[in-house]
Amino acid sequence: MVARNRLLRDDTLKPEDRLAGLLLLLYAQGPSAIHRLTTEDVEAGVQEVRLHLGDAPVQLPEPVAHLARTVVANRKGHATIGALTPSRWLFPGGQPGRPISTTQLTQRLNRLGIRPNQARSTALFQLATEIPAAILARTLGIHTDVAVAWQRLSAGDWANYAAEISRRALRSLQQGKDVPDLR
Repeated sequence: MVARNRLLRDDTLKPEDRLAGLLLLLYAQGPSAIHRLTTEDVEAGVQEVRLHLGDAPVQLPEPVAHLARTVVANRKGHATIGALTPSRWLFPGGQPGRPISTTQLTQRLNRLGIRPNQARSTALFQLATEIPAAILARTLGIHTDVAVAWQRLSAGDWANYAAEISRRALRSLQQGKDVPDLR
């Protein structure tokens, strides 16, 4: 939560780092997906900004939309210095015509206190509780089986948790003990 709020509000951080971190925390995009994003994946209209992560574009809320516009307009990287044509990569890397490497992007996220694997799992878990699997898959660009698995996991964990709490309470009652505080 702290990382997300910091990324949303802290103007002292690089816009590209903020955007990459928010794509991970809000949209469960790992470094391997983020590094492949191009400027064509960003549709910046007058009123809205849409980002293509999967088959269906996602409308970015403010201030994420503002960050996306800023990154598209001000892409930097060693590969952009002296280039004859602008880089097509949203996150240009150190070699001409190449995006930032997943290793470099992961290191930049780590410096912000974001652990990509853990953060992506948390984001997928949260999204799977809120969005039907088919829409999740189409929007985030993940396989439907993966979306279904995350949805089952997110629902299953709560069901298993509730069942375990009920079993503990029942065991305590059967053993003549006070029912433990279930909170």
